[in-house]
Amino acid sequence: MRGGWDRVVLIYFVGCGVSRLARYNVTAEVLSEGGDKVKDFEGTPIPSSLVLVMVLAVAAWRDRLGAGLYFGSVELGLVMHPIVLMFALSGSLMISKTLRIPKL
Repeated sequence: MRGGWDRVVLIYFVGCGVSRLARYNVTAEVLSEGGDKVKDFEGTPIPSSLVLVMVLAVAAWRDRLGAGLYFGSVELGLVMHPIVLMFALSGSLMISKTLRIPKL
């Protein structure tokens, strides 16, 4: 995933992760409602990105990297691999203010 749009989306993903962690650190006290622990996550937690790592690990295990990456590539002025859209979705879910996931 070295296309121009791939880089843009992956930078967005990293920015979402950093933003999510920063927001959690700032709002944890408010979200805990005076208690010791936060009851639910606002947006998906950072460890949920492990799913993306597993998808890429399976691709590597099946020798589907480079030109053989799942779903190929698309030319949109710059090259984009459609699989990078998983990172855009994951990043967007991380910073969602309306998505609440109960903390176990």
